[in-house]
Amino acid sequence: MSEMANTDPEGIDGVRMTWNVWPRTKVEASKCVIPLAACIAPIRFHTDIPTLPYAPLRCKTCSAVLNPFSRVDFTAKIWICPFCYQRNHFPPHYSLISETNLPGELYPQYTTVQYSLPADSTSPPAPVFVFVLDTCMIEEEMGYVKSALKQAIGLLPDNALVGFISFGTQVQVHELGFSELSKVYVFRGTKEITKDQVLEQLGLGSSGRRPGPFGGGYNQPKGVHNGFPNSGVTRFLLPASECEFTLNSLLDELQSDQWPVPPGNRSSRCTGVAVSVAASLLGACVAGTGARIVALVGGPCTEGPGVIVSKDLSEPVRSHKDLDKDAAPYFKKAVKFYDSLAKQLVSQGHVLDLFASALDQVGVAEMKVAIEKTGGLVVLAESFGHSVFKDSFKRFFEQGEQSLGLCFNGTLEINCSKDIKIQGVIGPCTSLEKKGPAVADTSIGEGNTTAWKMCSLDMSTCLTVFFDLSSSDQSNTPGTVNPQLYLQFLTSFQNPQGQMMLRVTTITRRWIDSSVSSEELVQGFDQETAAVVMARKTSLKMETEESFDATRWLDRGLIRLCSKFGDYRKDDPASFTLNPCFSLFPQFMFNLRRSQFVQVFNNSPDETAYFRILLNRENITNAAVMIQPSLISYSFNSLPQPALLDVASIAADRILLLDSYFSIVIFHGMTIAQWRNMGYQNQQEHVAFAQLLQAPHDDTQMIIRERFPVPRLVVCDQHGSQARFLLAKLNPSATYNNAHEMAAGSDVIFTDDVSLQVFFEHLQRLAVQS
Repeated sequence: MSEMANTDPEGIDGVRMTWNVWPRTKVEASKCVIPLAACIAPIRFHTDIPTLPYAPLRCKTCSAVLNPFSRVDFTAKIWICPFCYQRNHFPPHYSLISETNLPGELYPQYTTVQYSLPADSTSPPAPVFVFVLDTCMIEEEMGYVKSALKQAIGLLPDNALVGFISFGTQVQVHELGFSELSKVYVFRGTKEITKDQVLEQLGLGSSGRRPGPFGGGYNQPKGVHNGFPNSGVTRFLLPASECEFTLNSLLDELQSDQWPVPPGNRSSRCTGVAVSVAASLLGACVAGTGARIVALVGGPCTEGPGVIVSKDLSEPVRSHKDLDKDAAPYFKKAVKFYDSLAKQLVSQGHVLDLFASALDQVGVAEMKVAIEKTGGLVVLAESFGHSVFKDSFKRFFEQGEQSLGLCFNGTLEINCSKDIKIQGVIGPCTSLEKKGPAVADTSIGEGNTTAWKMCSLDMSTCLTVFFDLSSSDQSNTPGTVNPQLYLQFLTSFQNPQGQMMLRVTTITRRWIDSSVSSEELVQGFDQETAAVVMARKTSLKMETEESFDATRWLDRGLIRLCSKFGDYRKDDPASFTLNPCFSLFPQFMFNLRRSQFVQVFNNSPDETAYFRILLNRENITNAAVMIQPSLISYSFNSLPQPALLDVASIAADRILLLDSYFSIVIFHGMTIAQWRNMGYQNQQEHVAFAQLLQAPHDDTQMIIRERFPVPRLVVCDQHGSQARFLLAKLNPSATYNNAHEMAAGSDVIFTDDVSLQVFFEHLQRLAVQS
């Protein structure tokens, strides 16, 4: 761990910013081109974060929490809030504090602390998992998904409550509490059903409550059973330990959807109604219960609300072209349906997770709004038998070292120094519409608020916060009073054990007058974070703005950045140089322009939605790999080493390992592949060759172990059909136009795309123009 700690750019706070020193005025900030933004991992694990067993002290004016940057007067027992300068008295139980006897939250190194909040109830509410299973699939796929589900139920903590809904043409809610025989409530798949109608049907409505199989409460307080105000719900949601047998036998008997499908038609599948029924069932739980709807879907919704395509197979599922031309008749209606479902889930504090496995699209693009706003996880695979699904699904439920650390009911609040405004957040959360002086006029993503709801968050969840400066005049610039600016992130959440926690991170940065000198500004620039923030902002604009030209917008921004921060003589491209603090940024932009986030026509809308959900929720290091993959070269004469992301890195006697986050490619050069096919690795005298072949596989396993969703592994040879997975990501420095200049054993890329070299030349020419 110690080697890792040194390379940990996020440190104890889990915060990375585009600029680490801030210009003082709105005008100067806009000249910086790259927005003022912070990427925060609210509950990332770090060994040095202390947990304090008491409630935090808050400022009586702005409710910021006491932190190491507060000025403390130990004799008068007063602390001054660094955000609003309010003087606060310490309460009596702090009477013993002194310069040598500090409480944990005032230690200068603990800029991030965690408070475990005293619980209201005696036992924490158990987490709830409702599995929603699509039955419109072939027997083989059903077999895969059943075995995955059985394994998952075995991995759940014993106290976790489990519900089960299956759907095809209709929705079946299984009453697990009735174990004598299988008892099912059926809902029609063709029309929308309100929450009240669902609860009424299931006998959980306010009027028709039937006593559950448990009869009255066991000397429980009146009306509360297992933490549920409505004992009837325990007919459908049972502790995993009690219903494992029932569920396993139910899965064994479960068949594929029996409704006949006429030739030339798609199965009739009512995904929308099924998810909506699950949400309504969870609505009967006590407020504050952490619950997830785990949807396993094997094809597009063709029935009822949320439909994405007609049943007629001759009509294809919508493509990006259709969405552009407004030729996708079902799209807007389905998005509207999932948007209202998202609102219901957020108000209940519940999560929608999607595991989609199909060769065609299933509607991730429409469901994206409900998944993102509730902080759900999504996995897209080709089949339920594929390792991408199987390993990810197992990881989702694993406890211990490998656990994702899934937490529930999170809220994020942000306090900031006067003159800093919050524009909004991009990432898996929902705006709580909490107004205040720190809310900016313009909003980006989930805006118009200083507080956000995260129904689910885990150790790797990351949010991007965009800031603006108030357009006040020069005379009362914040720097004249205090040269430091402060930001505080307060994240409260329910940890996997059900305990309420509050994580408080307070950070400070320096104001500088960038109109005088931009040297300090340059030194505080974080290229990787800036590239990821630009990618997230571009993706958002592509989704929300009509006819937005992403490539032009990125190019214009890059040219402005280079003309502001580059060193050059006017109109002399040859004189252009960039400070090392910026030198990697143009290359990130080159790869972003070519990436799946900007060039969407190569992918389906579902894949694009999937990539964007992950881009918006992963940490900076992971997101940077999505934009600009890493390439490692293995050869006999050197240790594994990073290689340029360029076609020139291909050689006959090398193995390349490409990590583009969603997939990992192991690419064997021609000679290596021939030797392997001849079986040299099995001969005693060629042990070194066997080790060379094995090395990239060992490294791949390490990457896969750390990552969710599990990436797809492609093993291929030079000139083989799968080699396209590598070639598509490489800089085309050698194309069919200049093939004669090539080194033997390397490769060409058949493309008319510009190479990085040409891109740089154009950039230099445009940046130095007067």
